[in-house]
Amino acid sequence: MLQRTLLALMLVLATAGLFTCQQIRVHRAMTALDRAHDALDRATAEKATLATQLELAQGTTRVVTEYVDRIQVVRERGDTIVKEVPVYVTPNADAACAVPAGFVRLYNAAAQGIALDHEGAGDPDAPAAGITLSAVADTTAHNFGLCHERGETIAGLQHYVRVLEQALQEARQ
Repeated sequence: MLQRTLLALMLVLATAGLFTCQQIRVHRAMTALDRAHDALDRATAEKATLATQLELAQGTTRVVTEYVDRIQVVRERGDTIVKEVPVYVTPNADAACAVPAGFVRLYNAAAQGIALDHEGAGDPDAPAAGITLSAVADTTAHNFGLCHERGETIAGLQHYVRVLEQALQEARQ
């Protein structure tokens, strides 16, 4: 009877030991599973971040390409107009129209963004030495071309900012 009791006790202790070992193995497996889930969550978040960055980069490339193409068209259009100045403002027009010194002073002050100096300016109606009507037309056409180019640059940058802002809002959601 004592033997049976000892045998039963040993069997209970062996079963308890095996149960404890199994519990330790289950706990380790659950811990490893939790780590794997955490790693999966981090990888999923990183994937989403990278996908957003890729989308943003592709959108940026598209916007920059569109912007560069538009600027090139505007620049070419302005250069074409400047090349046409001799066709529309001929040497006969240069000879027939003296550009007044007052116009040159006013034009230069406006181009430089400075105030006009009225003192010692001389006769505003006197012809400006060495300034022809075709030179004024060439300068004006060139300046307007640059103005349109800058306008397209600003419009392109504004569009780029809107695209970035939209992409960032989508990334936050």
